[in-house]
Amino acid sequence: MTSRPDITPQLLRTRVMAILRSDDGSGLPAVARALTAGGITCLEVTLTTPGALDTLARIRDELGSGVAVGAGTVLTTGQARDALSAGAQFLVAPNVDTAVIGNATRGGTPCYPGAWTPTEVATAWQAGAAAVKLFPASTGGPAHLRQLRAPLPHIPIIAVGGVGVTQARFFLDAGAHAVGIGSPLLRGADRDPTPDALGRLTDRARTLLEAVSAAAAEAAPEKEADS
Repeated sequence: MTSRPDITPQLLRTRVMAILRSDDGSGLPAVARALTAGGITCLEVTLTTPGALDTLARIRDELGSGVAVGAGTVLTTGQARDALSAGAQFLVAPNVDTAVIGNATRGGTPCYPGAWTPTEVATAWQAGAAAVKLFPASTGGPAHLRQLRAPLPHIPIIAVGGVGVTQARFFLDAGAHAVGIGSPLLRGADRDPTPDALGRLTDRARTLLEAVSAAAAEAAPEKEADS
């Protein structure tokens, strides 16, 4: 296995990845600005969005080095290469493809492949994933995540898929290192990027980060007691 890249610093710091997926990517730069105004600085632009790579490059250029912008729904090595060429700072996939993972890790780029079973999680980790995306997280809920973490505590897991703003802390309480949230956070702001809609998005981002911070603060005394 090649050297494992570190988890994206912005994701480690905030424990939230915002997923930008839309039928029309033209509104996503405004959405990205609203999210970062609320404190979310790890953004995934899915390749299912028309013009995704141009949008990714534009967001990265506009927001600068303090914001990490990656590509999601990366299914092939060709897509991985194109995303990296466009400036993606991390890759996210819904599945475990060791070739895609290797394409990222050889260049020092973190990759977060999607997995569901213990075998898939372990395979992704062995292939060099920086962390493994539990997907779809809502199908088994926090209980499934907790059961996965029990035999695999050394593998960082990001809960993605059906995770809402109010449910995020339950996945973190169950052992997730971070959560990824898309439509429950955006709520159509990508389709209607008016000042009011974007302002509400910024407020939701702040609310989410406050809940995540509260969950982390509550977990800290438990870890100290266990040590």
